[in-house]
Amino acid sequence: MATATSTAPALSLKSPSRANKPVDVADGNQAAAVKPEAAGVVRTGKPQWSLSDFDIGKPLGRGKFGHVYLAREKNTQAVVALKVIFKKQVEKHDVLKQLREEVEIQSRLQHPRVLRLYGYFHDDKRVYLVTELAPNGELFKQLQKEKRFDEPRVAAWVGQLAEALTYLHRHHIIHRDIKPENLLLDANNDVKVADFGWSTVTGHKRTTFCGTLDYLAPEMLGESYDERVDIWSLGVLMYELLVGKAPFDAEENEQTQERIRSDAVAFPDDATPSAEARELLLALLQKDPEQRLSLQGVLDHPWLKRHAAAA
Repeated sequence: MATATSTAPALSLKSPSRANKPVDVADGNQAAAVKPEAAGVVRTGKPQWSLSDFDIGKPLGRGKFGHVYLAREKNTQAVVALKVIFKKQVEKHDVLKQLREEVEIQSRLQHPRVLRLYGYFHDDKRVYLVTELAPNGELFKQLQKEKRFDEPRVAAWVGQLAEALTYLHRHHIIHRDIKPENLLLDANNDVKVADFGWSTVTGHKRTTFCGTLDYLAPEMLGESYDERVDIWSLGVLMYELLVGKAPFDAEENEQTQERIRSDAVAFPDDATPSAEARELLLALLQKDPEQRLSLQGVLDHPWLKRHAAAA
């Protein structure tokens, strides 16, 4: 997916997937994992660790600024994910402020559907973020494998994300980059919101152009916006999970932007969701944010309630 920034209006096309696979603990025994909270490993906001405090396991993923590894905290034996960010890359791309805001925001969040950031530390060359482990990896990887999902699974994820976004918005946080690559799956295949690199804390409207092109709300393409851009992204996500592609995807970036601004939502003949699901999608993908369904409206929607009752 293309990534939009305020300094790079020429957006690239959808990026290739990262090498992130479902993981076990370092010794290969998932049942042996110690929960960091139970082990007292949480040191959020207090950089008291060093790399020598961890046993490093296999790589879990690779990103633009560094890598993610499986790790075990030696003192507590708690199994975590260790995100290693190279300072040279941060400086090269001038994202130090963005990294600081990501750490400040995520370190304060405690919600079952938000990936925990337990702490951080750094050395001369790298910054290390100690996070909760999501054993089943990125939702994007699962989507690549299965192409699309059945309605009960998507309904569960949409409900979980609506709860997470309600929590974020209550604390005046706009995520601004909800997409499958930034959603991780825990051991129960429940979703957790991750990667707060484009998030912001605000009590007023914003104008920064950022996020991922396929998921950008119409108002972000030309005017100020508020937290309702996350609700639009939730609608795009729901559509892609059910249909297998983003609703306004096009070969050229300019075409995608124009489709987001102008095109009605259409459903392919070979992957048409149920009437209730279509109704919810159309309510989420309203061009006018004033007409867009609220998160409470999502949670109260008959489609979610029906699938929750059947689960």
